[in-house]
Amino acid sequence: MFYRDEGDTREINLAIKLLKNIKEKCKENINIMEVCGTHTRSIYNSGIDKLLPPNIRLLSGPGCPVCVTDESYIDHAIELSERKDVVITTFGDMIKVPGSCSSLREQMAKGRKIEVVYSPLDALKIAINNRDKNIVFLAIGFETTAPIIALTIKEALEKNVNNFFILNSLKTMPKVMSTLILGEEVKIHGFICPGHVATIIGCRPFERLSNEYKTPMAICGFKAIDILAGILYVIDKKERGNYGCENLYKGFVYPEGNRKAQEILNQVFETSSSFWRGFGEIDGTGYKLREEYSYFDARNKFSLKNKIVNKNNQCICGDILRGIKSPMDCNAFGKMCTPRTPIGPCMVSKEGSCGILYSTKEL
Repeated sequence: MFYRDEGDTREINLAIKLLKNIKEKCKENINIMEVCGTHTRSIYNSGIDKLLPPNIRLLSGPGCPVCVTDESYIDHAIELSERKDVVITTFGDMIKVPGSCSSLREQMAKGRKIEVVYSPLDALKIAINNRDKNIVFLAIGFETTAPIIALTIKEALEKNVNNFFILNSLKTMPKVMSTLILGEEVKIHGFICPGHVATIIGCRPFERLSNEYKTPMAICGFKAIDILAGILYVIDKKERGNYGCENLYKGFVYPEGNRKAQEILNQVFETSSSFWRGFGEIDGTGYKLREEYSYFDARNKFSLKNKIVNKNNQCICGDILRGIKSPMDCNAFGKMCTPRTPIGPCMVSKEGSCGILYSTKEL
């Protein structure tokens, strides 16, 4: 079922028409990747993956910020949690993500000071109310999360809060998509672009990407009919031997994006390289604090050093994020690896493809 509200026959009928058009238009094999965890959840929840013909393959890419966070980052968070003068503040999804030898959940069980927050501004309040402790916020996410983190840092500077820091792993999306296009492991014929990211950065970065690599793309919303419309657009362009990026989410996504959010983001951060789980280091895909805000960098404050970690060979999250494997290709899926006992982040996050598929599949 596409919707719990069975009375909405117009949307159901539209979905049926879109599916019919997709099946009629798509004559060849095609791989379409979505790079947004919310799209992944909508695809599995609505059953789109089962309704499409077998020649259309949907791939779940690196659209989950928790999933793409490198193992060494988790280890640094765990290292900081062992300091008596540090309180770790984090979004809830990060708690169960395994590092190379532990997780923040296990650290909490040992009595380490770890607080789950809903916003970095909550972490700043904790810092203001606990001046005798160093408060470290785990700053992960894409362009959607980065502006509020930038705003929090600006406020920390204005209020002279000198015990607030971020452990930074913020990432920017477009260039990793070009890495996927250029990769030889899987041929990607088109993209469903990340709708939330597009609300911040606008259409133009994706338009440039589509034109540069001659790859059709669609920016769409999160209902089943929105995603089906995006899939139909990509298929139509490919069948015609054409490309372009169509904005099907015009109520929220504008060509120039959210200029105010971009202004705040660019005041505090500048583009840098970043480590991605499954990809390694990619130039131009991360954010680092500008010099005037570098005081708030936890790596500087606590002299954290980059280190090589022992990766869990049972986990194929990296391959899933690159689109070369699916959760069902993993021998541990639903057995050793479940939401209660995850061995990788794709099973932990609400936007991780393994966790989403597990929740919608009858095991």
